[in-house]
Amino acid sequence: MTEKKDDDRDGTVKEFEDAVNMTPSALEKWLDTDESRSVGQSDGGESVGHASGRRIVELLRTKKGDLSDDDVQHMRKVVGYVHRHLKQRPKGDVTDTPWRYSLMNWGHDPEK
Repeated sequence: MTEKKDDDRDGTVKEFEDAVNMTPSALEKWLDTDESRSVGQSDGGESVGHASGRRIVELLRTKKGDLSDDDVQHMRKVVGYVHRHLKQRPKGDVTDTPWRYSLMNWGHDPEK
């Protein structure tokens, strides 16, 4: 049973590494911008994506062996979000769009 769990965990980490194409420092720099704070669902405070971005920075800096089950669960959430959102790409230039900004909050820059 443990082997299956380890395979799932390894698969999730690999999918996360594929989905998140921003470095921790690039993501931190992005999260400090007004554009980053301008998108996403929130209840008046920080948006879900912005909070996730901060967590992604931590995950990127965590050694694979030190990841908790909760960390891996968040990685699954990130992978799901990025994959779903990429399917909703608007037509035309996406450089300065809320669609791209939202994805970047989740660690994926579609312009890369």
